[in-house]
Parts: sequence; C-alpha cells; structure tokens
Amino acid sequence: MGLLEIASSKSVWRGIEYYNSHNVLSWDQTEDGIIDGIVQGSGVENYTVHVDSVHPRKSACNCPLANGKKIICKHIVAVYIAANPKEEKRFKTDVTPYASEEEERHAKRYRNIMSWAKNMTPGQLREAYVEAMIRIEDLEHQLKYGKK
Repeated sequence: MGLLEIASSKSVWRGIEYYNSHNVLSWDQTEDGIIDGIVQGSGVENYTVHVDSVHPRKSACNCPLANGKKIICKHIVAVYIAANPKEEKRFKTDVTPYASEEEERHAKRYRNIMSWAKNMTPGQLREAYVEAMIRIEDLEHQLKYGKK
C-alpha cells in the first residue's frame, strides 16, 4: 500500500495544498524511494521530513502531529508530492467520484440542519448551540485522553 493510501484524506489534501503553495522549501532524493526535505509550516516553524516511499510507515516528520509516531502528516505528503508530482493527479483521479458523493451528503445534511434551525426560536437555537459545543469538547477530550 502506498503512502497516499495510508495517510488520512485530510493529510493528503492539506499536503497537496502545501505543495501547491510552495511550502516545500527543499527536498532531495537520497536513494531509491527515500526523500528528505524541509517544509514551512503554517506558522514560522520549518519541519524536517523523511519520506520512505517503499515502507511509508518508516516516514517521519518533527511536527507536533507526527513527531515520534507512525503518522503520515501533511508535511510528509507535501514532500512526497514534490518528488512525485504525478501522484497528485493520480490521487485526485482516484478520489474524485468519492469526493463528489461526500460533498453531496454534506450538502444534504447542511440543508436538513438549516431547515431544522430555521424553525427554532433564538433561545432554542442558543441552547442547541451550547449543547453542540459541549459535545464537541467531550469528543475532543475522549480523542485526546481516551474514553472515560
């Protein structure tokens, strides 16, 4: 399985954005399938990236998300795409049918929720908003610390 297939779709899309925004400051293919690079992060930080195309889980980045973990982050994807620009087109071709289906599901959910919200009083809407924010905080806590 390839690097783009094991990365989250969010990491792939953000990595493609980073590549297209010229955030990959440098990269060098040191041997077959091994690429080392530097990527400018969203702030002032630059991240050091090591991509192993043959064994993608051996790839590494010193960003907060991937540092010390076997996670394929957006910085790894950006360097990989810089060295293999045809992979961007291949990925987009492979996921386009799924992306449009997902967009339609998202649009339908949005319309349903908007219809529901329009029938609420301002007080009910505020209360629903606060409840949603509490649920989001609870989910974030569960993701960060595990279920309790």
